[in-house]
Amino acid sequence: MKKEFKFILLASIFIAGLLSANMLGTKITVLFGVAVSVGIFAYPLTFMITDVISEVFGKERAKQVVWSALIAQILVLLLIYISIKLPAADRYALNNEYVQVFSSSLRMIVASLIAFVVSQTHDIWAFNFWKIKTKGRYLWFRNNASTFVSQAIDTLLFMFIAFYGISDKFTVLFILQLSFSYWIFKIIFAVLDTPFIYLLVRWLRKDNSKIL
Repeated sequence: MKKEFKFILLASIFIAGLLSANMLGTKITVLFGVAVSVGIFAYPLTFMITDVISEVFGKERAKQVVWSALIAQILVLLLIYISIKLPAADRYALNNEYVQVFSSSLRMIVASLIAFVVSQTHDIWAFNFWKIKTKGRYLWFRNNASTFVSQAIDTLLFMFIAFYGISDKFTVLFILQLSFSYWIFKIIFAVLDTPFIYLLVRWLRKDNSKIL
């Protein structure tokens, strides 16, 4: 399998993870007693993929994937908006449910887009910063060091832009507490995906070079 095709596969997984997190994320589940969005399972994929692409293809290619995914996300949101605004045929009896599932407030959409761009841009920068500092060694450290901070940025930006002040409940303290719970889950996923980072990098390189 050619290396460029592998890049396209990774980029596709990245975009799928982003869109899945945003489209499925309105459902809330409970993990270990903490209420979290089901999007928490898909979104960590994006940070793993950008780190892998940065490691093998360089930061410019990783940036291309981020901006491509942003365009895809905007396009999907536009298509969703058109779909929910179009009148339903008389024989379609689930229009109210359809609109309820796919509708999102403008504030949450803006929050998602801003948090995505800022956090992913930081993740690419931080990963390459540590790559230079470690002289290309300690992939496990570079992956987690960049992702931990980037996930914190993403979580805080989204929570404050989307929810601050929408009711008396959403105070600064409440949002910080909520964000911390989400962030803990995200960094757990980041640690768990470390072996997959190594496997993907080795798959892309397909040689006997040692990955430290």
